[in-house]
Amino acid sequence: MAETKEIKTETTTTQDSQIVDDDIQGQVHEIVDRIGKDADVGLALFEKSFQYDPAQLQRDSVKVRRKLDFLVLPLMMVTYMWSFLDKSTLNYSNSYGLQKDLNITGDQYSWIASALYFGWLAAAWPWNILIQKYPVGRLAGYVLVVWGVLCMLQGAVYNFAGFVVIRFFLGAVEAMVSPAWVILTSMLYTREEQPLRTSFWLGMNGVSIVIGALLSYGLGHASGLAVPNWKLIYLVVGALTTAWAVVIILYLPDGPHNAKCLNEYERVVAVWRVSHNNSGVKHSKFLAYQVKEALWDSKTWILMVQAAAFGILNGGVSSFQTAIIKGFGFSALKTSLYTTPAGALEVVGVLFFGWLSTKKNCMGLALMLSVIPGIGGLAGMMTLPVTHRYNLLACAWCQNIVGSPIILSWTLPATNVAGHTKRATVLGLYFIFFCGGSIAGPHLFFEQEAPRYPSALKGMMVCYAVGFGTQAVYTAFVYAQNKARDKKQLHTQVEREALEGFEDLTDMENLHFRYRV
Repeated sequence: MAETKEIKTETTTTQDSQIVDDDIQGQVHEIVDRIGKDADVGLALFEKSFQYDPAQLQRDSVKVRRKLDFLVLPLMMVTYMWSFLDKSTLNYSNSYGLQKDLNITGDQYSWIASALYFGWLAAAWPWNILIQKYPVGRLAGYVLVVWGVLCMLQGAVYNFAGFVVIRFFLGAVEAMVSPAWVILTSMLYTREEQPLRTSFWLGMNGVSIVIGALLSYGLGHASGLAVPNWKLIYLVVGALTTAWAVVIILYLPDGPHNAKCLNEYERVVAVWRVSHNNSGVKHSKFLAYQVKEALWDSKTWILMVQAAAFGILNGGVSSFQTAIIKGFGFSALKTSLYTTPAGALEVVGVLFFGWLSTKKNCMGLALMLSVIPGIGGLAGMMTLPVTHRYNLLACAWCQNIVGSPIILSWTLPATNVAGHTKRATVLGLYFIFFCGGSIAGPHLFFEQEAPRYPSALKGMMVCYAVGFGTQAVYTAFVYAQNKARDKKQLHTQVEREALEGFEDLTDMENLHFRYRV
């Protein structure tokens, strides 16, 4: 393992500032000579930032951030919306006779729902390695074409086995987007900005629920078609996804270093902004020792337990919400229509708790508070009489706020893990555990227990408690580590600390790194 770098406090006067700048530039050249083609993709632009006054860079960074917010973030948001909508088509098509037409039992439906996450599970680790090595934007665009086609192919299956195969491969290709967006967000935004921006694109899950429900409701009224209504859902959503892929291929950047919406100077500013994350922009070289460090880091395994718990919640809510609502006594059309408020509630919850997480030392607090609505909703569903179906409906809507703790949990490896191979390893493991939980989630719902599904509700309650508890432990852990590093009083020039991030040091090697609490 590389030697931990401890840099003593330095003071720089106005007279010797140019000497220090020259020294820093010398360190940049030394890094390039030592690492060569594997140097961080943003290192050259970071070196150019030394030509400008930091005050000017700080002023212009606001303009660059706004450009990214209005031109790049929407591309990520819409793409993630299609990703969630493609997965959720099974949920909507189930209301229009899918099981009856294909002679699928309730248990088989659970396996079809899980098949997508088996594919995600199989592809989670390989995708994280590929994302580290290859351009994120172009990779996402090409993958988007494939998953749009696979979504349409779901309308061509005619039995249980065919559905399982298609859903498996759909999950395998869509496994790319979540870790890719986590990484891309960390490349474009500061650590303080990341949770809210991540909440924006994951909040599109709620928008996709609204759009999917309304689309399903509209397509449910179509009559005289050559194909059943449930097949039409797959064909329309898949075609729209494939068309969107063209936009992503043309305009989505691979990072701040090649964003088409920025000019050369703005790219310098964009890299300078994220240099203060102390984790660089992106290294393509795989470092085996960082894998070992990730595996021995106790914080990694706290996150894995949390990932499994939130995965179970995700799998259950995304696959069985319409079945639960329909079980309250609503028709197929009303079930589709009554799903829309759940999506709107998810958007509000994700954005509110994402905003709260940007406040100082509120990351862990925001995640813990965000599980409380889901717990309250489950308590209502377990105790209210079935005759109070509209109250039960509101309790079911509360489950969609689970998107808030899920996305805040996803941001923890991005914001609190430094070292690009280590981060890719932790993210890969995270999504393996998350997918494992998502596979298990639908199997908590036993057909004979409909419409209450008491076993599933109890299991979900436990998962919420585990999510809350692991975050409390994780927050206390990183807070203590920050305090221990503060006591050592190891500080130097901001530029030097930022430069350490471009050397691909891990969070345990770089003692200037501070965890977000």
